[in-house]
Amino acid sequence: MGNNRENETEIDLLQLAKALWHKAWAIVLVTLITAAMAFAGTKLFITPLYTASAMMYVNNSSISVGSTQVNLSDLTAAQSLVETYMVILKTRGTLEEVIKEANLPYDYEQLSGMIEAGAVNSTEVFSISVTSASPEEAEKIANTIAELLPNRIADIVEGSSVRIVDYAVVPSKKTSPSLSKNTMLGAMLGFVLSCGVFTVLYLLDDVVHNEDYVRVTFDLPLLAVVPDLTEKNSKSNYYYYRDDSKSGKEETA
Repeated sequence: MGNNRENETEIDLLQLAKALWHKAWAIVLVTLITAAMAFAGTKLFITPLYTASAMMYVNNSSISVGSTQVNLSDLTAAQSLVETYMVILKTRGTLEEVIKEANLPYDYEQLSGMIEAGAVNSTEVFSISVTSASPEEAEKIANTIAELLPNRIADIVEGSSVRIVDYAVVPSKKTSPSLSKNTMLGAMLGFVLSCGVFTVLYLLDDVVHNEDYVRVTFDLPLLAVVPDLTEKNSKSNYYYYRDDSKSGKEETA
């Protein structure tokens, strides 16, 4: 137990705060540098992406899924059907039809990764969102899916009815990356890393820099202080040389 206590290191938060405050200029500098790097990296090396969305409606009527009769008006749930339609949308057959119709330079896996779909606010309306580096391409793919999907679903789900609520339009603003968000994240990363480095250096520093540290940390009286003879113009320097030209004397105190 005694050895464990001897090995424990107490952290004086006030002294740590003072140490970080003395390095505030370096912390601010590192923060600004990492923020600038994040800004430049986002601006120069990350391709902006655009998202176009079309909206479709699941008709509220009785339909058959396999051998099961489903009455949509009794479900909280055209949502269960919406989920079914999402699966159909992402199937290889549907997407290869979209690729052929829109003459796209993608394979099934690439196009599937560009598409997201889901119910809108737990309603019978669902959205189809397509993300691409080209805003015109995103709009073209979303509208092609919206036009082909009703027939594709009708071929699979008997009695289904899906209608287009809203066609996609060419997006005017990019959806990613966020320049401000990435810059802020870069600044936060630089701030945290610099504070962490200076904190570690403070904890590893076992040098007693002044007599106040001994008084505050160990609560011990000081019997003597060794002056710093290398420090110039310091009040703690007890040795000095004076040339008295008038008297011709040299004194050493």
